[in-house]
Amino acid sequence: MDEPELTHRDEAGRSLPLLVWRLPKPARAISSAVLGGGLGRCGWVVNATVPMSYDRRDPAAHLRSLAAGLGLRGPGVGLLTGVDVSEVVHVTEDGVRLWATVGLGTPIQAAAPPPAPALAERVGTVNFVVWVPRRLSEGALVNAVATVTEAKTQAIRDLGLDATGTATDAVTVLCPPNGPVAAYGGPRSRWGAPLARTAYEAVLFSGEPARRADPASRSAT
Repeated sequence: MDEPELTHRDEAGRSLPLLVWRLPKPARAISSAVLGGGLGRCGWVVNATVPMSYDRRDPAAHLRSLAAGLGLRGPGVGLLTGVDVSEVVHVTEDGVRLWATVGLGTPIQAAAPPPAPALAERVGTVNFVVWVPRRLSEGALVNAVATVTEAKTQAIRDLGLDATGTATDAVTVLCPPNGPVAAYGGPRSRWGAPLARTAYEAVLFSGEPARRADPASRSAT
């Protein structure tokens, strides 16, 4: 899986960035994204910045329009975030490649009482796009999403935030559609272990102001 392309589109009088992954071959995927969520084949991924005031009620249709404008066809995954996606963090380990755009401005506790509507509608978002170089079973793909989420929460806690994430976080995990199948994706499994570590490092890196302020340390590969 190659590096994403950073591009921009004009929308509501503003130039907004988006990341585009054009997969050389369709991958097997699991995603919690608003567009292309679930289990299935995936030929592309888009992660688009939107204003923090974003209030469209048709995000999937919006993403389909963005994908069409980029010439993307067939099944794919679309993600939205209030974060500037040009600040994407890329972490790799043992063939696992993870890209994260991390916005922790509206952290929540997953099981806390519902917030006020104004807060609930704000866009924060931690988005992950992950490539695992081994075909994963359906159960392992589900487990991989849980592993990323657990590692994200561990990093958030280690950053000193009393939170589990934001209300709009999304995970996309991709792997080859063919080849020997790995049955497990938990944090102590062959592929889940590097997956957990890359997710943890990406969130920790993004949440440390001192490191983010240093342009020389922008890439966490």
